[in-house]
Amino acid sequence: MKELQPINENVVLDITEDKQEQKTSSGIYIPDSAKSKKNVAKVVAMANIENAEIQVGDFVLYKEFSGVESEFEDKKLLVVQYADILSKVVETDAI
Repeated sequence: MKELQPINENVVLDITEDKQEQKTSSGIYIPDSAKSKKNVAKVVAMANIENAEIQVGDFVLYKEFSGVESEFEDKKLLVVQYADILSKVVETDAI
């Protein structure tokens, strides 16, 4: 099995999209080209980053036009600099 091991403070995010077709309430199918790109992804690998605030398995929000997209082992991945990660998505209790 092969895996990506990022270096130089890079983080690998899984941006594989759900292949489910989306349609409007009136039954019109929405093509992939018309869908908005999401900026939240799951961290699948990280370089050795000192005092990192995220870890593998976390979901993060990243800058819109950052990183390099690639396909590897049937997954669509995005390699971004650690500095391009804006926040970590966390679960909170409802008040």
